[in-house]
Amino acid sequence: MDRTGQIAVIFVSQRTVGDAEGYARAAEAMDALAARQPGYCGVDSARGADGFGITVSWWADEASALAWRAHPEHATIRERGRAEWYSRYEVAVAEVGRSYEWTLNEEI
Repeated sequence: MDRTGQIAVIFVSQRTVGDAEGYARAAEAMDALAARQPGYCGVDSARGADGFGITVSWWADEASALAWRAHPEHATIRERGRAEWYSRYEVAVAEVGRSYEWTLNEEI
């Protein structure tokens, strides 16, 4: 998939140890809500056993990414994350200048 020109919102976080169920429910709800937003292009996410995670949400343009940040339900969950689920996080926003992908072809 060519992501050239898309906006990447890179969310790097460290989870706290509590309320894993509440966090999982909120994350699932936010994934579903984001997917319904205009300009949403996808998400990639990984989290280690130590709670360190990286999530990249992909947006068609800056306006779409800003609209997601301002969405009232997202803002509510963001505040809950600060209060309960994260010991720290960092957000970086970038426009993709070049993009390529590679996939192993396992057919022999």
